Amino acid sequence: MSLPSPDTKSEVNVLQLLPNVITIGAICAGLTAIRFGYQGDFETSVRLILLACVLDGIDGRLARMMNSDSAVGAELDSLADFLNFGVAPALILHHWALKDTTGFGWIAVLGYTICCVLRLARFNVSSRLEKLSPDPAGSSDHFVGVPSPAGAVLVMLPMFVSFLFPDLAPLPPVAIALYIGIIGLLMISRLPTYSFKNVSIARNYAKYLMLAAVLMAAALFTYLWATLVLFSVVYVLSLLRAFQLDRRAKK
Repeated sequence: MSLPSPDTKSEVNVLQLLPNVITIGAICAGLTAIRFGYQGDFETSVRLILLACVLDGIDGRLARMMNSDSAVGAELDSLADFLNFGVAPALILHHWALKDTTGFGWIAVLGYTICCVLRLARFNVSSRLEKLSPDPAGSSDHFVGVPSPAGAVLVMLPMFVSFLFPDLAPLPPVAIALYIGIIGLLMISRLPTYSFKNVSIARNYAKYLMLAAVLMAAALFTYLWATLVLFSVVYVLSLLRAFQLDRRAKK
């Protein structure tokens, strides 16, 4: 992503600003999610966080496709990630289930948010080091720790379950606070988590992948909460598998 700066040419193509516009749109989605959360409309607030996740996946790739990425755009993207995945979900969860706690709920929120900002800082430093001394074998197929967008989705899993089963008895606030803390620790852990950036498939199977993508999108539009619960469970199972493989590799 790019923004005009004094040391560049005085004019910029309007289309090159599109990735930044998308990033700012994601920031607006995160801020509006907090607003709806504090108004008690939790389903809308969660949908807006999910929209921010989608926009986060679009802006960087679009910037690279348009060859318009820059240091300013990268910083803007990182700040958006902190708001949308570190601050907004934690505040919404606090108002949803922890606002009546004596203080441990807020401690869990603070812990999760700090873990998210540390995760983003580590990722930014690693990205800069990779640019200075790129790996001849290419970028890694794994992240270190749970990425912040995935952490935001995982931390809202109790909300997905409550929306899917509205008659289900709510979890105790202590359990939710502990769960928030665990997700925060997973973000700053050294656990290798799967990255799909470099995944490739045979050309013959591309049509099946596109069909699967369409079916997943249809499932999200039709059975949003059930699909998100399923995705979250599958992702947790992938984390357990990654942990198992990591332990085997270290032996």
